[in-house]
Amino acid sequence: MPIYIWKGVNNKGEKRKGKLEAANEEMAANQLKRMRITPETIKEAPKDILAGIEFLKPKVTGKDVVIFTRQLSTMIDAGLPLVQSLQILSEQQENPTFKTVLRTIRSDVETGSTFADAMKKHQEIFDNLYCNMVDAGEIGGILDTILNRLAAFMEKSMALKKKVKGAMTYPVICVCISFVVLTVMLIFVVPVFEKMFADFGSALPAPTQMVVDMSAFAQSNFHFIFGAIFGLVYAVKRIYKTERGREKIDELMLHLPIIGTLVRRVAVAKFSRTLGTMLQSGVPILESLNVVARTAGNKVIEKAVFKITDSISEGRAIAEPLAETGVFPGMVVQMINVGESTGALDTMLVKIADFYDEEVDQAVENLTAAIEPLMMVFLGGMIGGLVVAMYLPIFSMASAIG
Repeated sequence: MPIYIWKGVNNKGEKRKGKLEAANEEMAANQLKRMRITPETIKEAPKDILAGIEFLKPKVTGKDVVIFTRQLSTMIDAGLPLVQSLQILSEQQENPTFKTVLRTIRSDVETGSTFADAMKKHQEIFDNLYCNMVDAGEIGGILDTILNRLAAFMEKSMALKKKVKGAMTYPVICVCISFVVLTVMLIFVVPVFEKMFADFGSALPAPTQMVVDMSAFAQSNFHFIFGAIFGLVYAVKRIYKTERGREKIDELMLHLPIIGTLVRRVAVAKFSRTLGTMLQSGVPILESLNVVARTAGNKVIEKAVFKITDSISEGRAIAEPLAETGVFPGMVVQMINVGESTGALDTMLVKIADFYDEEVDQAVENLTAAIEPLMMVFLGGMIGGLVVAMYLPIFSMASAIG
Protein backbone atom coordinates (compact mmCIF):
# COMPACT_ATOMS: atom_id res chain seq x y z
CA MET A 1 0.00 0.00 0.00
CA PRO A 2 1.18 3.57 -0.63
CA ILE A 3 2.61 5.79 2.11
CA TYR A 4 1.00 9.21 2.76
CA ILE A 5 2.64 12.26 4.34
CA TRP A 6 0.20 14.30 6.42
CA LYS A 7 0.01 17.48 8.45
CA GLY A 8 -2.83 18.29 10.85
CA VAL A 9 -4.05 19.47 14.24
CA ASN A 10 -4.96 17.23 17.18
CA ASN A 11 -7.89 17.71 19.56
CA LYS A 12 -5.69 19.97 21.77
CA GLY A 13 -5.00 22.33 18.88
CA GLU A 14 -1.37 21.22 18.55
CA LYS A 15 0.30 20.95 15.11
CA ARG A 16 1.24 17.39 14.14
CA LYS A 17 2.79 15.69 11.09
CA GLY A 18 3.81 12.19 10.11
CA LYS A 19 3.46 9.26 7.72
CA LEU A 20 0.94 6.48 7.47
CA GLU A 21 0.08 3.61 5.17
CA ALA A 22 -3.33 3.47 3.51
CA ALA A 23 -5.06 2.16 0.39
CA ASN A 24 -5.95 5.70 -0.79
CA GLU A 25 -6.12 9.30 0.39
CA GLU A 26 -9.66 8.93 1.74
CA MET A 27 -8.66 5.94 3.88
CA ALA A 28 -5.67 7.94 5.16
CA ALA A 29 -8.00 10.79 6.18
CA ASN A 30 -10.30 8.32 7.99
CA GLN A 31 -7.31 6.88 9.90
CA LEU A 32 -6.31 10.37 11.01
CA LYS A 33 -9.84 11.11 12.19
CA ARG A 34 -9.82 7.93 14.27
CA MET A 35 -6.58 9.23 15.79
CA ARG A 36 -8.47 12.49 16.62
CA ILE A 37 -6.38 14.51 14.20
CA THR A 38 -7.93 17.01 11.78
CA PRO A 39 -5.91 16.71 8.56
CA GLU A 40 -4.74 19.86 6.79
CA THR A 41 -2.72 18.27 3.98
CA ILE A 42 -2.40 14.63 2.87
CA LYS A 43 -0.17 13.70 -0.05
CA GLU A 44 1.39 10.49 -1.28
CA ALA A 45 5.08 10.14 -0.39
CA PRO A 46 7.46 10.24 -3.38
CA LYS A 47 8.56 6.79 -4.48
CA ASP A 48 12.16 5.74 -4.02
CA ILE A 49 13.69 5.37 -7.50
CA LEU A 50 15.99 2.62 -6.13
CA ALA A 51 13.12 0.65 -4.58
CA GLY A 52 12.82 -1.72 -7.54
CA ILE A 53 16.53 -2.52 -7.74
CA GLU A 54 16.98 -5.59 -5.54
CA PHE A 55 20.77 -5.62 -5.13
CA LEU A 56 20.78 -1.98 -3.94
CA LYS A 57 18.33 -2.66 -1.12
CA PRO A 58 19.97 -2.93 2.33
CA LYS A 59 19.88 -6.45 3.74
CA VAL A 60 18.08 -7.30 6.97
CA THR A 61 20.76 -8.46 9.43
CA GLY A 62 20.43 -10.86 12.33
CA LYS A 63 20.95 -7.92 14.68
CA ASP A 64 17.93 -6.13 13.15
CA VAL A 65 15.75 -9.19 13.79
CA VAL A 66 17.02 -9.65 17.37
CA ILE A 67 16.31 -6.00 18.27
CA PHE A 68 12.84 -6.22 16.69
CA THR A 69 12.11 -9.47 18.57
CA ARG A 70 13.14 -8.04 21.95
CA GLN A 71 11.17 -4.82 21.43
CA LEU A 72 8.06 -6.69 20.29
CA SER A 73 8.31 -9.03 23.30
CA THR A 74 8.50 -6.04 25.68
CA MET A 75 5.53 -4.30 24.03
CA ILE A 76 3.30 -7.39 24.11
CA ASP A 77 4.31 -8.10 27.72
CA ALA A 78 3.30 -4.49 28.54
CA GLY A 79 -0.19 -5.16 27.15
CA LEU A 80 0.00 -3.44 23.74
CA PRO A 81 -2.00 -5.13 20.95
CA LEU A 82 0.09 -6.95 18.30
CA VAL A 83 -1.05 -4.72 15.42
CA GLN A 84 -0.26 -1.53 17.32
CA SER A 85 3.15 -2.90 18.34
CA LEU A 86 3.95 -3.77 14.72
CA GLN A 87 2.81 -0.29 13.64
CA ILE A 88 5.15 1.40 16.15
CA LEU A 89 8.11 -0.83 15.31
CA SER A 90 7.66 -0.42 11.55
CA GLU A 91 7.55 3.37 11.88
CA GLN A 92 10.75 3.54 13.95
CA GLN A 93 12.63 0.96 11.84
CA GLU A 94 15.61 2.57 10.08
CA ASN A 95 16.27 -0.26 7.61
CA PRO A 96 13.93 0.47 4.65
CA THR A 97 13.81 -3.18 3.57
CA PHE A 98 12.81 -4.35 7.04
CA LYS A 99 10.36 -1.44 7.36
CA THR A 100 8.53 -2.60 4.21
CA VAL A 101 8.41 -6.21 5.47
CA LEU A 102 7.02 -5.17 8.88
CA ARG A 103 4.35 -3.03 7.22
CA THR A 104 3.32 -5.98 5.04
CA ILE A 105 3.16 -8.29 8.08
CA ARG A 106 1.09 -5.75 10.02
CA SER A 107 -1.29 -5.40 7.08
CA ASP A 108 -1.67 -9.21 6.85
CA VAL A 109 -2.37 -9.49 10.59
CA GLU A 110 -4.94 -6.67 10.34
CA THR A 111 -6.78 -8.58 7.61
CA GLY A 112 -7.09 -11.72 9.76
CA SER A 113 -3.88 -13.67 9.17
CA THR A 114 -2.01 -15.16 12.12
CA PHE A 115 1.32 -13.58 13.01
CA ALA A 116 3.20 -16.80 12.16
CA ASP A 117 1.52 -17.17 8.75
CA ALA A 118 2.27 -13.53 7.93
CA MET A 119 5.94 -14.14 8.78
CA LYS A 120 6.14 -17.32 6.67
CA LYS A 121 5.78 -15.14 3.57
CA HIS A 122 9.21 -13.67 4.37
CA GLN A 123 11.36 -16.79 4.87
CA GLU A 124 14.49 -14.88 3.85
CA ILE A 125 14.19 -12.98 7.16
CA PHE A 126 12.12 -15.21 9.46
CA ASP A 127 13.20 -18.85 9.06
CA ASN A 128 11.23 -22.02 9.90
CA LEU A 129 12.54 -22.04 13.45
CA TYR A 130 11.31 -18.49 14.07
CA CYS A 131 7.89 -19.06 12.48
CA ASN A 132 7.28 -22.39 14.26
CA MET A 133 8.11 -20.92 17.65
CA VAL A 134 5.89 -17.87 17.03
CA ASP A 135 3.10 -20.24 15.97
CA ALA A 136 3.49 -22.21 19.23
CA GLY A 137 3.50 -18.93 21.20
CA GLU A 138 0.28 -17.75 19.54
CA ILE A 139 -1.47 -21.07 20.18
CA GLY A 140 -0.31 -21.21 23.81
CA GLY A 141 -0.98 -17.52 24.51
CA ILE A 142 2.63 -16.92 25.56
CA LEU A 143 3.89 -14.98 22.54
CA ASP A 144 5.87 -12.50 24.68
CA THR A 145 7.73 -15.35 26.45
CA ILE A 146 8.44 -17.13 23.16
CA LEU A 147 9.76 -13.94 21.55
CA ASN A 148 12.03 -13.37 24.55
CA ARG A 149 13.40 -16.92 24.21
CA LEU A 150 13.85 -16.41 20.49
CA ALA A 151 15.86 -13.24 21.02
CA ALA A 152 18.10 -14.97 23.59
CA PHE A 153 18.56 -17.95 21.25
CA MET A 154 19.49 -15.73 18.30
CA GLU A 155 21.96 -13.71 20.38
CA LYS A 156 23.73 -16.90 21.51
CA SER A 157 23.75 -18.28 17.94
CA MET A 158 25.22 -15.03 16.59
CA ALA A 159 27.89 -15.03 19.31
CA LEU A 160 28.82 -18.63 18.43
CA LYS A 161 29.04 -17.79 14.74
CA LYS A 162 31.20 -14.75 15.49
CA LYS A 163 33.65 -16.88 17.49
CA VAL A 164 34.06 -19.38 14.65
CA LYS A 165 34.53 -16.63 12.07
CA GLY A 166 37.10 -14.97 14.29
CA ALA A 167 39.05 -18.24 14.54
CA MET A 168 39.10 -18.64 10.75
CA THR A 169 39.97 -15.02 9.91
CA TYR A 170 43.61 -15.13 11.07
CA PRO A 171 44.80 -18.10 8.94
CA VAL A 172 42.91 -16.82 5.87
CA ILE A 173 44.58 -13.38 6.17
CA CYS A 174 48.00 -15.02 6.63
CA VAL A 175 47.57 -17.22 3.55
CA CYS A 176 46.42 -14.25 1.45
CA ILE A 177 49.38 -12.11 2.60
CA SER A 178 51.87 -14.92 1.90
CA PHE A 179 50.42 -15.41 -1.60
CA VAL A 180 50.70 -11.66 -2.36
CA VAL A 181 54.28 -11.51 -1.02
CA LEU A 182 55.30 -14.59 -3.01
CA THR A 183 53.73 -13.19 -6.20
CA VAL A 184 55.45 -9.79 -5.83
CA MET A 185 58.84 -11.39 -5.16
CA LEU A 186 58.64 -13.85 -8.05
CA ILE A 187 57.38 -11.35 -10.64
CA PHE A 188 59.16 -8.13 -9.62
CA VAL A 189 62.07 -8.83 -7.24
CA VAL A 190 63.64 -12.06 -8.55
CA PRO A 191 64.04 -10.77 -12.17
CA VAL A 192 66.23 -7.91 -10.84
CA PHE A 193 68.56 -10.42 -9.18
CA GLU A 194 68.42 -12.66 -12.28
CA LYS A 195 69.90 -9.89 -14.46
CA MET A 196 72.67 -9.37 -11.92
CA PHE A 197 73.42 -13.12 -11.79
CA ALA A 198 73.64 -13.29 -15.60
CA ASP A 199 76.73 -11.03 -15.44
CA PHE A 200 78.52 -13.49 -13.13
CA GLY A 201 78.92 -15.98 -15.97
CA SER A 202 78.90 -19.00 -13.67
CA ALA A 203 76.35 -21.67 -12.81
CA LEU A 204 73.86 -20.72 -10.13
CA PRO A 205 73.41 -22.78 -6.94
CA ALA A 206 70.51 -25.26 -7.13
CA PRO A 207 68.17 -23.32 -4.75
CA THR A 208 68.77 -20.07 -6.67
CA GLN A 209 68.20 -21.76 -10.03
CA MET A 210 64.94 -23.26 -8.75
CA VAL A 211 63.67 -19.83 -7.61
CA VAL A 212 64.71 -18.27 -10.96
CA ASP A 213 62.83 -21.01 -12.83
CA MET A 214 59.77 -20.44 -10.64
CA SER A 215 59.96 -16.72 -11.39
CA ALA A 216 60.18 -17.34 -15.15
CA PHE A 217 57.20 -19.70 -14.97
CA ALA A 218 55.14 -17.21 -12.92
CA GLN A 219 55.89 -14.37 -15.35
CA SER A 220 55.01 -16.35 -18.48
CA ASN A 221 51.93 -18.07 -16.99
CA PHE A 222 50.63 -15.35 -14.67
CA HIS A 223 47.14 -15.27 -16.19
CA PHE A 224 46.85 -19.05 -16.27
CA ILE A 225 47.84 -19.37 -12.59
CA PHE A 226 45.22 -16.84 -11.46
CA GLY A 227 42.67 -18.42 -13.80
CA ALA A 228 43.37 -21.84 -12.30
CA ILE A 229 42.95 -20.50 -8.74
CA PHE A 230 39.64 -18.80 -9.52
CA GLY A 231 38.56 -21.88 -11.50
CA LEU A 232 39.31 -24.12 -8.50
CA VAL A 233 37.36 -21.85 -6.11
CA TYR A 234 34.42 -21.75 -8.56
CA ALA A 235 34.50 -25.54 -8.99
CA VAL A 236 34.47 -26.12 -5.21
CA LYS A 237 31.50 -23.74 -4.85
CA ARG A 238 29.62 -25.52 -7.63
CA ILE A 239 30.36 -28.92 -6.12
CA TYR A 240 29.24 -27.70 -2.69
CA LYS A 241 25.88 -26.69 -4.15
CA THR A 242 25.19 -30.29 -5.19
CA GLU A 243 23.68 -32.72 -2.67
CA ARG A 244 26.48 -35.29 -2.94
CA GLY A 245 29.28 -32.70 -3.08
CA ARG A 246 28.07 -30.83 -0.01
CA GLU A 247 27.76 -34.07 1.95
CA LYS A 248 31.35 -35.08 1.07
CA ILE A 249 32.81 -31.64 1.91
CA ASP A 250 30.87 -31.43 5.20
CA GLU A 251 32.05 -34.95 6.10
CA LEU A 252 35.64 -33.93 5.33
CA MET A 253 35.27 -30.85 7.57
CA LEU A 254 34.20 -33.06 10.48
CA HIS A 255 37.33 -35.25 10.12
CA LEU A 256 39.94 -32.52 9.64
CA PRO A 257 42.53 -32.30 12.45
CA ILE A 258 41.85 -29.46 14.95
CA ILE A 259 39.22 -27.80 12.68
CA GLY A 260 37.07 -30.96 12.68
CA THR A 261 36.79 -30.85 16.49
CA LEU A 262 35.64 -27.24 16.34
CA VAL A 263 33.07 -27.95 13.60
CA ARG A 264 31.66 -30.93 15.53
CA ARG A 265 31.34 -28.96 18.77
CA VAL A 266 29.63 -26.08 16.99
CA ALA A 267 27.19 -28.53 15.36
CA VAL A 268 26.36 -30.20 18.70
CA ALA A 269 25.88 -26.83 20.43
CA LYS A 270 23.59 -25.60 17.65
CA PHE A 271 21.57 -28.86 17.58
CA SER A 272 21.10 -28.89 21.36
CA ARG A 273 20.18 -25.22 21.72
CA THR A 274 17.78 -25.18 18.77
CA LEU A 275 15.97 -28.37 19.80
CA GLY A 276 15.92 -27.38 23.49
CA THR A 277 14.53 -23.91 22.76
CA MET A 278 11.79 -25.30 20.50
CA LEU A 279 10.74 -27.98 22.98
CA GLN A 280 10.63 -25.38 25.80
CA SER A 281 8.35 -23.29 23.59
CA GLY A 282 5.87 -26.14 23.11
CA VAL A 283 6.72 -27.17 19.54
CA PRO A 284 6.14 -30.95 19.03
CA ILE A 285 9.34 -33.01 18.95
CA LEU A 286 8.96 -34.35 15.39
CA GLU A 287 8.30 -30.86 14.03
CA SER A 288 11.21 -29.52 16.08
CA LEU A 289 13.60 -32.17 14.73
CA ASN A 290 12.57 -31.40 11.15
CA VAL A 291 13.36 -27.71 11.71
CA VAL A 292 16.65 -28.59 13.47
CA ALA A 293 17.70 -30.78 10.53
CA ARG A 294 17.00 -28.05 7.97
CA THR A 295 18.91 -25.45 9.99
CA ALA A 296 21.85 -27.71 10.95
CA GLY A 297 24.27 -26.11 8.47
CA ASN A 298 26.06 -29.44 7.94
CA LYS A 299 24.74 -32.15 5.60
CA VAL A 300 26.08 -35.01 7.73
CA ILE A 301 24.32 -33.65 10.85
CA GLU A 302 21.17 -33.02 8.79
CA LYS A 303 21.02 -36.65 7.57
CA ALA A 304 21.65 -37.91 11.10
CA VAL A 305 18.79 -35.81 12.51
CA PHE A 306 16.40 -36.98 9.78
CA LYS A 307 17.27 -40.59 10.67
CA ILE A 308 16.47 -39.79 14.31
CA THR A 309 13.13 -38.30 13.20
CA ASP A 310 12.26 -41.49 11.27
CA SER A 311 13.15 -43.65 14.28
CA ILE A 312 11.07 -41.55 16.70
CA SER A 313 8.08 -41.67 14.34
CA GLU A 314 8.32 -45.48 14.62
CA GLY A 315 7.99 -45.24 18.40
CA ARG A 316 11.62 -45.35 19.55
CA ALA A 317 13.22 -43.00 22.10
CA ILE A 318 15.56 -40.25 20.89
CA ALA A 319 18.77 -41.43 22.63
CA GLU A 320 19.06 -44.82 20.89
CA PRO A 321 18.90 -43.59 17.25
CA LEU A 322 21.08 -40.62 18.27
CA ALA A 323 23.83 -43.06 19.34
CA GLU A 324 23.44 -45.09 16.13
CA THR A 325 24.27 -42.09 13.92
CA GLY A 326 27.85 -42.02 15.24
CA VAL A 327 27.90 -38.23 14.86
CA PHE A 328 27.14 -37.16 18.43
CA PRO A 329 29.58 -37.75 21.32
CA GLY A 330 28.69 -40.43 23.90
CA MET A 331 28.33 -37.86 26.69
CA VAL A 332 25.62 -36.02 24.69
CA VAL A 333 23.72 -39.27 24.09
CA GLN A 334 23.87 -40.22 27.80
CA MET A 335 22.69 -36.76 28.94
CA ILE A 336 19.80 -36.82 26.46
CA ASN A 337 18.89 -40.31 27.68
CA VAL A 338 18.78 -39.02 31.27
CA GLY A 339 16.72 -36.01 30.13
CA GLU A 340 14.18 -38.29 28.44
CA SER A 341 13.96 -40.60 31.46
CA THR A 342 13.33 -37.71 33.87
CA GLY A 343 10.96 -35.82 31.55
CA ALA A 344 13.30 -32.82 31.39
CA LEU A 345 14.68 -33.25 27.88
CA ASP A 346 14.36 -29.55 26.99
CA THR A 347 16.27 -28.43 30.10
CA MET A 348 18.97 -31.06 29.53
CA LEU A 349 19.43 -29.95 25.91
CA VAL A 350 19.94 -26.33 26.98
CA LYS A 351 22.54 -27.50 29.55
CA ILE A 352 24.34 -29.46 26.81
CA ALA A 353 24.32 -26.36 24.60
CA ASP A 354 25.78 -24.22 27.40
CA PHE A 355 28.51 -26.81 27.99
CA TYR A 356 29.41 -27.03 24.31
CA ASP A 357 29.46 -23.25 23.98
CA GLU A 358 32.30 -23.34 26.52
CA GLU A 359 33.89 -26.21 24.58
CA VAL A 360 33.75 -24.10 21.42
CA ASP A 361 35.54 -21.27 23.26
CA GLN A 362 38.26 -23.73 24.26
CA ALA A 363 38.48 -25.17 20.74
CA VAL A 364 38.82 -21.67 19.27
CA GLU A 365 41.64 -20.89 21.71
CA ASN A 366 43.38 -24.19 20.83
CA LEU A 367 42.97 -23.54 17.12
CA THR A 368 44.40 -20.04 17.42
CA ALA A 369 47.28 -21.28 19.59
CA ALA A 370 48.10 -24.02 17.05
CA ILE A 371 47.75 -21.89 13.93
CA GLU A 372 49.78 -18.84 15.04
CA PRO A 373 53.19 -20.62 15.27
CA LEU A 374 52.44 -22.65 12.13
CA MET A 375 51.68 -19.48 10.18
CA MET A 376 54.81 -17.78 11.51
CA VAL A 377 56.97 -20.77 10.51
CA PHE A 378 55.29 -20.95 7.12
CA LEU A 379 55.67 -17.22 6.33
CA GLY A 380 59.17 -17.04 7.77
CA GLY A 381 60.30 -20.18 5.96
CA MET A 382 58.86 -19.08 2.62
CA ILE A 383 60.22 -15.52 2.64
CA GLY A 384 63.48 -16.49 4.35
CA GLY A 385 64.01 -19.30 1.87
CA LEU A 386 63.57 -16.94 -1.09
CA VAL A 387 65.95 -14.37 0.41
CA VAL A 388 68.66 -16.97 1.14
CA ALA A 389 68.30 -18.48 -2.35
CA MET A 390 68.77 -15.05 -3.92
CA TYR A 391 71.86 -14.25 -1.84
CA LEU A 392 73.61 -17.62 -2.25
CA PRO A 393 75.41 -16.58 -5.49
CA ILE A 394 76.58 -13.36 -3.80
CA PHE A 395 77.91 -15.35 -0.82
CA SER A 396 79.68 -17.76 -3.23
CA MET A 397 81.25 -14.86 -5.14
CA ALA A 398 82.42 -13.18 -1.91
CA SER A 399 83.95 -16.50 -0.76
CA ALA A 400 85.76 -16.91 -4.08
CA ILE A 401 87.14 -13.37 -3.93
CA GLY A 402 88.28 -13.98 -0.36
